[in-house]
Amino acid sequence: MNAPLQNTTVLPPGMHADEWAARLELAACYRVFAMLGWTEMIYNHITLRLPDSVTGGAKQFLINPFGLHYSEVTASNLVKIDLQGKVLDGSAHRVNPAGFTVHAAIHDGLEGAHCVMHTHTTAGVSVACLKDGLQQTNFYTAQLHGMVAYHDFEGITIHADEGPRLLQSMGGKPAVILRNHGLLAWGATLPQTFAILWTLQRACEIQLATFSMGGAQAAIPVPEDIAAKCTRDALQFNPNHGAGRDVFDALVRQVDRIDSSYRA
Repeated sequence: MNAPLQNTTVLPPGMHADEWAARLELAACYRVFAMLGWTEMIYNHITLRLPDSVTGGAKQFLINPFGLHYSEVTASNLVKIDLQGKVLDGSAHRVNPAGFTVHAAIHDGLEGAHCVMHTHTTAGVSVACLKDGLQQTNFYTAQLHGMVAYHDFEGITIHADEGPRLLQSMGGKPAVILRNHGLLAWGATLPQTFAILWTLQRACEIQLATFSMGGAQAAIPVPEDIAAKCTRDALQFNPNHGAGRDVFDALVRQVDRIDSSYRA
C-alpha cells in the first residue's frame, strides 16, 4: 500500500522535489473530495501555494485543470499559476477565472493562507441560504466558536474588486460561509484547511438534519461558554497536534485502496 504523500513515482525532469510533493498532496485531496461527494460537476477549486523553496518567494499556486472532474485530477495535470491566474508551467489545460478570483484575494491578502478550499455541498449551500446562517446547536458548531465569518452574495465570483470586501468580511477567520453560495476554508497547510472545512461541513449537515425535525426553534442551543471551551479543547486544527494530518492521511489511504492514479 502506498504511504500518503510519499513520492512513489519518478520525479519529472526539471521539477523541484518540493513541488512534486505539493502536487501529490493536492491531487490526493481532490480525490478525497471526490470520494466524500464534495464535488460540483467540473466546478469549484482547491488551491495550494507552492513553497518558497520552489518559487524563490514568489506567490505561485497549484489549481485543478478546468474541465476535469475531481476524480480525474493527477499530480502531473495540476496547473501552476500566479496571482493573476496566468499559467506558468506551459500546461495545455485551462484555468477557470471564476474559481481563482476569490482564492487569489485570500492567498494574497492573508499571509498564512497557503491553502484555500471551496465547496457547493447541499448542506453547505443550504445553511448559507439561511438568514441566521450556522447556529450553535451541535457538537461541530461548538468546535468553531469565533472561527466562522460570513460574506454577502455578490454574484458569480469573476470580479476582482470583490476581493477586498471578501477579506473585510472574513476578518481573518478561517471558516467562511459565502451567503447564498457555499463554504470556504483556508489554512497554513492543506491538512489543516481540510480539518476546518470538514468540521464546518459536518456542522452544516447536522444542522440541516436537526432543523428538518422541527425547525430552528426545536434545536437545543449550545451556551457560549461551552462552545468556547469546546473550541479550545478541539485540537484538530492545532499545529502542535498534527493540524489535521492524521485525519487527512487516513483518507488518502482510503483513496489509494480505491484508485491511486492521482499519483501519476
